[in-house]
Amino acid sequence: MSASILITGGTAGLGFHAGVALAKQYPNHTITIASRTNTHNAADRINSLTGQTNTQYLPLNLSSLSAIGLFVISWSETNQPPITPLLLNAGLQFPGEARFTEDGYEQTFAVNHLGHALLFSLLIPHLAPSARIVITSSGTHDPAQKTGMPEAKYTSADELAHPVGLALSNEGRQRYTTSKLVNILWMYALERRFAALRSNPDIGQVRNWTVAAFDPGLVPGTGLARDAGGMMKFVWVRVLPTVIPLLRVFVSPNIHSAVEAGGNLAWVAGGAKSGVYYEGRREIRSSEESYDEEKQDDLWG
Repeated sequence: MSASILITGGTAGLGFHAGVALAKQYPNHTITIASRTNTHNAADRINSLTGQTNTQYLPLNLSSLSAIGLFVISWSETNQPPITPLLLNAGLQFPGEARFTEDGYEQTFAVNHLGHALLFSLLIPHLAPSARIVITSSGTHDPAQKTGMPEAKYTSADELAHPVGLALSNEGRQRYTTSKLVNILWMYALERRFAALRSNPDIGQVRNWTVAAFDPGLVPGTGLARDAGGMMKFVWVRVLPTVIPLLRVFVSPNIHSAVEAGGNLAWVAGGAKSGVYYEGRREIRSSEESYDEEKQDDLWG
């Protein structure tokens, strides 16, 4: 195989369907879907759907720093082809009060941002000269979109990673929207660093690295609500996916099936601009707060 495409959270939902689309589009690439579990044999299903054998599954637990390190060691030892693109797509939303990982980090921040940031940094030696990084964010990060979700609240990376006091009782949905804001802050910070590489004639081929953020819209039926209560989970998984056309009319046009959202993610992975935030396939402005360079750099402190 000539190159690798790595998708976190690629065993279900929009990540799975992005994997299908990319496997079809790049039959000579190795498509790796990485997730904590692979209950439904996702790689085998993609290979069956495409009539190919270029998709594989590798276990990856983004809530564990040591597991991420072991994943990258295994990647190196198995001589995987260079990565282009890297789709940092996995994400979770936890209801109730703050939960913490085995490393002591708040779990939403750890899975939705910190694990991905560490994975990227460890994989730098394995990125292709024209590597593209795509981070799946969400329109819920932007209060101007009036999504009905609690407003994101960025304090500092340290406080989000280690909340104390009243912050421990912040509702899970707010921690989720804040993590999606963090995704975009991190994307802009990374783009500024990539821009410096692209302007340096002594750097070499890595000047072609690019990064973008992606909003899939509301995608009912995905695993995002896997930790929600019974009734909410039932509505999310069984009811809402059947009424998406009505939801588009009466709620928002930015509501998609997992197949549609996965196709849009594959499109962004295939050649979107760098340093850009996409709603589906449309370039839009992210929230005003996301352009705050002090907050962007705080994530790199």
